Amino acid sequence: MSRSTHAKRKLRPTVIPWRFYTVVVAIGLMFTMLVARAAYIQVLEPERLKREGDMRSLRTKTGDVQRGTITDRHGEELAVSVPVKAVWVDPKVIADRGGIQKRQHWTALADALGIKAAELIAKIESSPNRRFMYIKRQVTPALSEYVRKLKLPGVFLKTESRRFYPAGEVSAHIVGVTNIDADGIEGIESTFNDWLIGSPEKRRIRKDRSGRTVEELGIIEAREKPGDIELAIDQRIQALAYRELKIATEYHGATSGSVVVIDVETGEILALANTPSFNPNNRADRDPFRMRNRAVTDAFEPGSTVKPMVVLGALANGVIDADSVISTSPGWMRIGGREVRDSKNYGDMSVRAVLQKSSNVGVTKMALQSSPDQLIETFFQLGFGGLSDAMLPGESMGHLSIRRKWSDFELATLSFGYGMTITPIQLARAYAVLGAGGIKYPLSILKLNELPNGDRVIDERHVANVLEMLESVTEEGGTGTKARVPGYRVAGKTGTARKAIAGGYGEEYVADFAGVAPLSQPKLAIAVVINEPAGDKYYGGDVAAPVFSAVMAGALHYLNIPPDADTSDYARVWP
Repeated sequence: MSRSTHAKRKLRPTVIPWRFYTVVVAIGLMFTMLVARAAYIQVLEPERLKREGDMRSLRTKTGDVQRGTITDRHGEELAVSVPVKAVWVDPKVIADRGGIQKRQHWTALADALGIKAAELIAKIESSPNRRFMYIKRQVTPALSEYVRKLKLPGVFLKTESRRFYPAGEVSAHIVGVTNIDADGIEGIESTFNDWLIGSPEKRRIRKDRSGRTVEELGIIEAREKPGDIELAIDQRIQALAYRELKIATEYHGATSGSVVVIDVETGEILALANTPSFNPNNRADRDPFRMRNRAVTDAFEPGSTVKPMVVLGALANGVIDADSVISTSPGWMRIGGREVRDSKNYGDMSVRAVLQKSSNVGVTKMALQSSPDQLIETFFQLGFGGLSDAMLPGESMGHLSIRRKWSDFELATLSFGYGMTITPIQLARAYAVLGAGGIKYPLSILKLNELPNGDRVIDERHVANVLEMLESVTEEGGTGTKARVPGYRVAGKTGTARKAIAGGYGEEYVADFAGVAPLSQPKLAIAVVINEPAGDKYYGGDVAAPVFSAVMAGALHYLNIPPDADTSDYARVWP
């Protein structure tokens, strides 16, 4: 055998057994592990794999739903929802596609949305891993279309709704407002938020990696239609009340004012206006002092407007009768070291004259002959010291003390409206009870489809007597002649009260007037409260009574209530 043949034989590969078996065992173990793992995942724990897949592909699709509409009693829209768009970005998508490169397009976007371009770019670039970021909400359809045409990567549009209030500031305190997420935060929008929002339909869908819907898996939550609300408000009367109130508060330099109009036959609130007001369509015009619904939140000492309630209590408890004569000479009286005074000495007065001239001495003598419990009970029966059931947020109960012992002077001041506080809506309700013949109905801001059940709280005979007496307040010689309404008999009462300050009473006043008409068959009760009128005229008969007259005249005209009085002796003629 040659040397070359022997060399070739040595180069032939040989198998090393232990290496071979080691590789075979290793491959076998790996294959076994893979099979075991696959079996474990697919047989013993398949749900985990499904769960992981569902997390990447299953989505819940929420439909669009518009908030319910709010209207007045005649169907006039006071709050409606309109579809708009929100502009949002996905910073991660922007970063993955190279970041913000088309600076001119981004500058155009920022200018259109009213945002500084540098701030917009810095905001997006500061959070490159975020998946959602609002840029501008509730943009107009024209603006959203402009954003769409820019075709910027990572910029999207989302459908939402915006609340619009056609009546603006006129009905703002009643209707209220929503926040940017369409949740009610004031007024009816807040009280009935759950009813108005409804709920959208929710569907389970499956999407592919490109975001396309590949499978509809069914409805997981059915759509609940949002409810509409029909208010008791008559927008014609509401607009009239707001206009007259605004004119009066501006003319007299008052800080605020309120008007409440109630249908005495049903307890429905036909108008509720406050000044100052706010424009609910402008989010920049929402100062807290403008948004406060003063007719239900602000309590004040009512002054002489509560004197008819004292007379009612005295009649009901047999302290006096309708023909009683009360001596008020010498025009003042001393009680516990303090004085109660009239503007002059009226001498002997009938109960009618006590109300007509608003005699503090006369009404004090009636209160002192009554027991404190009787007087307080009368106030409670007429709605003072309690809620009105009007379902308006933030309502104050006012303050009416309940105590075992009262001093004579405390009873005296209580009889002419000091030492207690009420709200304008409580004052209007008390006179609505008088107008209803002594029946107290729960107040309603919602339109009623049937007559409510009321509670009789005062004897009808006594109410009739007091209303006849109160008519004299608007006649010649009374304190409320400026509240007269041509063609209609009006019963009402003026009130003027100093405002309390630390340590006593200051030089600021609250002027108010409340009354009912037409007296032959009362239909409306109206309370007008003007806070801190400036200048020489600050009495209720000068400041609040003219507002009452204008609102009552217009409201009776709108409601087609026939006249019940001769107008030949009225100097003021209404169209």
